[in-house]
Amino acid sequence: MASQESPLRGKRIAMLVEDAFEDRELVEPLDTLRAAGAEVVLIGPTAGATFTGKRGEASVTSEIAAGSARMQNFDALVIPGGYAPDKMRMRHAMVDLAREAMQAGKPVAAICHGAQVLISANVLRGRTLTCWPSIAVDVKNAGGLYVDKPVVVDGNLISSRKPDDVPVFSKAIIRSLTGTGGG
Repeated sequence: MASQESPLRGKRIAMLVEDAFEDRELVEPLDTLRAAGAEVVLIGPTAGATFTGKRGEASVTSEIAAGSARMQNFDALVIPGGYAPDKMRMRHAMVDLAREAMQAGKPVAAICHGAQVLISANVLRGRTLTCWPSIAVDVKNAGGLYVDKPVVVDGNLISSRKPDDVPVFSKAIIRSLTGTGGG
């Protein structure tokens, strides 16, 4: 435990996981949020399955199956990038969690290709966000306004572009959960 206080003590965060996630975009926010006192629950297509990052630097095990998870039991949702979101968007239960979180106004944080899940959830119309450049056209086609910045906060939606943005992405998630302002 760090000697600093735990600003996220008592907060539960759902983090979606599938194979080929961008290693740093899952591991670094996971570690940062847990260090800040949050309980981060890894949600995959099934419970107890192991998923490996696309670079092979990290493996994690899902704790809850997406079909059993309910956003009412969580304070926020995090969607890492990499190739995993393209698989996640094929999982109706994962897309439903993203839609539930957005509709409930809970913080939803997507980095890199994570926006693909939000596109499939049809929740980007009129929202400003960033993502990996290759899916910017998809964001625009889904009614979102793409901007190229390290982190964008639009209400409850937090987005970032790539692994190098993880520190500001993680800080924005913490700020959204502590009510200490936008990014």
